[in-house]
Amino acid sequence: MPRPLTGDTMALAGSAVAVDQGASGRGLSVPSSHGRGSTGQGASGRGVSGRAGALPCRHIVLDELAAGVVERLDPDTAAYVNASGLAKASPMGMGLYRIEPVGTVGSVRTPTVQLEVRPKGRLGLNRLLFLLGYAGDQGFRDESVAAVEHTDLWSALAESLAQLADRALSRGVLQGYLMVEESLRTVKGRIRMSDQISRRPGMLVPLEVSYDEFTEDIAENRILRAALERMSQVPRVRPEALSRLRQLKGKLDVVTRLQSGAPLPQWRPSRMNTRYHGVLRLSELILRNASAEAGDGKQQSASFVVDMAKVFEDFVGTALREAMAAFPGEMRLRYNALLNEAVRDSDRIVVQPGAVHFLGGQPVMVYDAKYKAAADAGASLSGDHYRMLAYCTSLRVPTAWIVYPGSGEIKLRRILNTDIDIVEFPLDLSLPPSEILASVADLAQQSWGEVLRQASIGRSAS
Repeated sequence: MPRPLTGDTMALAGSAVAVDQGASGRGLSVPSSHGRGSTGQGASGRGVSGRAGALPCRHIVLDELAAGVVERLDPDTAAYVNASGLAKASPMGMGLYRIEPVGTVGSVRTPTVQLEVRPKGRLGLNRLLFLLGYAGDQGFRDESVAAVEHTDLWSALAESLAQLADRALSRGVLQGYLMVEESLRTVKGRIRMSDQISRRPGMLVPLEVSYDEFTEDIAENRILRAALERMSQVPRVRPEALSRLRQLKGKLDVVTRLQSGAPLPQWRPSRMNTRYHGVLRLSELILRNASAEAGDGKQQSASFVVDMAKVFEDFVGTALREAMAAFPGEMRLRYNALLNEAVRDSDRIVVQPGAVHFLGGQPVMVYDAKYKAAADAGASLSGDHYRMLAYCTSLRVPTAWIVYPGSGEIKLRRILNTDIDIVEFPLDLSLPPSEILASVADLAQQSWGEVLRQASIGRSAS
């Protein structure tokens, strides 16, 4: 059955601070019912709240399906937007640029402009972090965090990180054992004989030794410090949040600072680091998806960019595999299947469905998740259904399930001149996380029922 929503996933969803927007028009949902971009500066006319004396910052908001808007940008901001991968800024002359979404969501902030591309369907930051965190599978546990509400994505992330970090560090900085290798004149730990011979042949000292040191300078604290530093560099974060981030980072001053661009150190969930699980999951999301850097004059720019199609597909695959674990068989994600007969490898056509369920070594059900929903204006289902038909033909599976984000009814499409059914299964991401997982469990239950029905038909025919 799906994992209970009692872990860090719920902690992230609960602490995501940007709650789904209702009729009040607040939160991180799309402000325009027509999917067009909008620009606003808030009641104060100053744009996003920032430090005293900061220049006004224009707030430009786009739906990810919007056709784009025309705005006045300076060349540096336009270049940063293009480099971020969040949107395309095309010059139109006279300092005007056409800003168009490119399939990702998130926020880019420069000293003069904050551009947000928000997910369709009023998907708030809390749902986004839930999807990201769940697919990460980083060890979940009971932990509730009070939600705070912000209309600004950056302050929302900063408050979330500060809240979880404060809880993690409330009982002191976590310590653990770190493997240390160094040259000493005395024996400590064990002597690395191969290094001793290769580096110092015939010499007795110094000795190449390795030993475990109980220290604060461990992977968990390095990741946390890096995330606190990253968020502290974002311009115009609310002063209260910025102050909290810097105070928390001060507790980790003895921890080694991660180099920019270096891979994140590996850590494993354990009983000893349980209180860090939530903040580490959010820290990793920030470090992998957000960047902050200084430009000319030491002015800071920052971006948080997420590929929603990949996020959705990863989430559905992870959640569905866990839901199908309650039934016999094995599920494999991103399974490569051969579509044609070929003598040479170069002639082979390979298809890759999102997930295939095997029973007794044979495929019995195929699934795929597509983020561009059928409800999207002008969207065509033909390509998706051709693809699902190819999956069923390649694997000799009678039924395929295609998962779309959105609400609505389950639709069964019988393919003419075949025995193949393609089922469209909507997954409403605006629901609470527990209900989203319940919907995935329902998908697993229904698809398993179809496996049993097909098996019964096969027995009757024989």
